[in-house]
Amino acid sequence: MSRLQSSLDALSADRLRGIRRGIEKESLRATASGALALTPHPAGLGSALTHPCITTDYSEAQLELITGVHATPETCLEELLRIHQATVRALGDEMMWVSSMPCNLPADETIPIGSYGPSNVGRAKSVYRMGLAHRYGRRMQTISGIHYNWSLPGVSSDGYFALIRNFRRHAFLLLYLFGASPAVCSSFVAGRQHDLQLLAEGTMSLPHATSLRMGRLGYQSDAQASLAVSYNGLDGYAASLQEALTRPYPAYEAIGIVNPGGEYNQLATSLLQIENEFYGTIRPKRVIFPGERPLHALRERGVEYVEVRLLDLDPFVPIGIKPQTLRFLDVFLLQCLLADSPPDTPAEIAQIGRNQHRTAARGREPGLQLERGNGEVALADWAGELLDGCERTAAALDAVHGTSDYADAVRSARAMLHDPAMLPSARVLDVMASAHGNSYTAFTRAQSQQTRAKLLALPFSAAQQARYDQLAQQSLQEQRDIEARDTMPFEVYRQQYISPERLGLGKFAVAPDLAAV
Repeated sequence: MSRLQSSLDALSADRLRGIRRGIEKESLRATASGALALTPHPAGLGSALTHPCITTDYSEAQLELITGVHATPETCLEELLRIHQATVRALGDEMMWVSSMPCNLPADETIPIGSYGPSNVGRAKSVYRMGLAHRYGRRMQTISGIHYNWSLPGVSSDGYFALIRNFRRHAFLLLYLFGASPAVCSSFVAGRQHDLQLLAEGTMSLPHATSLRMGRLGYQSDAQASLAVSYNGLDGYAASLQEALTRPYPAYEAIGIVNPGGEYNQLATSLLQIENEFYGTIRPKRVIFPGERPLHALRERGVEYVEVRLLDLDPFVPIGIKPQTLRFLDVFLLQCLLADSPPDTPAEIAQIGRNQHRTAARGREPGLQLERGNGEVALADWAGELLDGCERTAAALDAVHGTSDYADAVRSARAMLHDPAMLPSARVLDVMASAHGNSYTAFTRAQSQQTRAKLLALPFSAAQQARYDQLAQQSLQEQRDIEARDTMPFEVYRQQYISPERLGLGKFAVAPDLAAV
């Protein structure tokens, strides 16, 4: 009997039913013409600093919609739909851009950074984003995606790190199946080195790309490439991050904390300003206390859930992701948790990065080979092996829930493996060619307008509208309360927040008067 099968057999029905998930979904606000909206965060959506489910990510024009924790994929997506309905009603003539790669962008320096008010925590959030602008440019930060938060009861930190190692090894399968960003607006790469091909005026692409968002043009950093973070356990992972958060980095020291005019350039001169700056396809996470750094929370209380970060927005789905995709993710994550997960090595970590870039840029290329061990294997063959295991995992979930939904999700994945024309990345290019003259902007603008119309046409009761109006008003009051309580000078707040003592264990790690950035 395989390790996977024996682990499945050992899982109780209650634990399988205890899987929990939540979604964070980013989308740019765009004008009717397909340009980035340069307006402030809509007043009807309340405070981006304190609203529990509608905020902004990097840019003032980048919405982030956040669900609560859910027992089923269906209820999770129902909440996400309601948040979308409330949001689109507050946007006026603007729309939510339905693709991961951005709309037509203005000059880099005019892309608006998120604004969160004059409180210390609000200023810190904006200064952090200014730091990202100096380090990576603003354009890179306008890329949007979906984050999937997932947990299973009774899993230790070691268990979650085993899941993470397998996830990273096998993440190419998710890029292949759900990548939906094979083309970009030319404004995104203006003045940058790239290997993209001109598809039509204003549109660049690669013929077999799946997810340019997760490739060399996406969330990449030469500085962070020097971080060979190991996922063999919490102690090693935390030590790697601690060094990146505390060791000065010469290029960022040159930028400085404050510019000659007295404005802040960044929160710190270390390789990472804060933990969230560390890019990765998956992160170990834990809910933090007020005033607590995420790394301290992990060290103190262990991993609570994982955050999957590589999902593109599906432009053919009004809320960006389908129930079937969530069910496949549940199967995939459970399999990553239960299958044998040997320790990673620096050589394997580098290999994983090369496989990610190869799949992102060339995933649909016939016969594409990926690196595995000391040799190479066809992507299709390796994916087929993983789907064999997924079938067994899906059967266990279906048995507990009395459905065939999980097996159906795996069957759909296998169908896309055998017929790449069914993949979202292929469908995007097909519709661009057949209906929009190969224009990425025309395609996404049309999909965004259709999505806006569909969301506005769905029933949305007065009670539901009143609930989101109340959340918006409540968030504005909470922001005012935070601002009224502030007494600490910002520079003192900044120094205390980034203090190395607050990253480790012990009494100095939590400062009650500091809010998390």
